[in-house]
Amino acid sequence: MPAAVILYGPPAAGKDTITAALIAEDSSFTLFRRLKVGGGRTDTYRMATAEEVAELSRSGEILWQNSRYDATYVVDRPELRMLLNSNMIPVLHLGQAEAIDALRAAVPEVRWTVVELWCTRAVAEQRIRDRNTNDTTARLDAWDETLPLRPDQVDLRIDTTDSSPAESASRIRRALETSCRST
Repeated sequence: MPAAVILYGPPAAGKDTITAALIAEDSSFTLFRRLKVGGGRTDTYRMATAEEVAELSRSGEILWQNSRYDATYVVDRPELRMLLNSNMIPVLHLGQAEAIDALRAAVPEVRWTVVELWCTRAVAEQRIRDRNTNDTTARLDAWDETLPLRPDQVDLRIDTTDSSPAESASRIRRALETSCRST
């Protein structure tokens, strides 16, 4: 059964940092670069047009879509399938609890390991300010709107103020290995 990791959490909880640590520890992990329509950061996304997203929607290839920061973000089946068929372990970044249920229902043949990342709002605010993205208020609003996961949605919880990126990556790898052995 193919495996994938979902890093769930509010802005600045450490999704990018922990993904980098996972990849540094094991090259079979790879960032799932969501499609993005809109401005802002581009380095961890595959940029798309509204027409391209509309075509994916018409063909039933969108697994999850949300809008935030004046942009649209898409988890698409073709990219996920390509990564899984390459024997990679995609790492998806999500901030909406309902996205987890949507992905599990849409792609039940994948063993999803869901990791809830968290840090205090004060730590998140400092991390956001350090990034200097000039959208601190919007990101803190998103932090406030990010709901905790239900117990049945999560495999591992990590407070990133208490766990280094390398330690978090090791814990995630162990959780993934454990879940794959039990499947």
